[in-house]
Amino acid sequence: MVIMKAELPLEQMSVAEKLAAMEALWSDLSRQAPEVAVPGWHAEVLAEREQRLVAGQEAIMEWDEAKRRLRREIHESQDS
Repeated sequence: MVIMKAELPLEQMSVAEKLAAMEALWSDLSRQAPEVAVPGWHAEVLAEREQRLVAGQEAIMEWDEAKRRLRREIHESQDS
């Protein structure tokens, strides 16, 4: 397999552009999910989060809402 080095003008990209690039990469990777090995620490993090959910220390939210919150927080931190 040949590994291509992708170069992005990160210094010139806004946070919104970087997030859009990450979402495009994640979308492509998720279509290949069965082929990608998942690191062991992922299971540990998921188990910890599930325990916090059961204990009422974690809340569930829709992915679209989570993205909106993150974008709002990033936008607010850039305005500060």
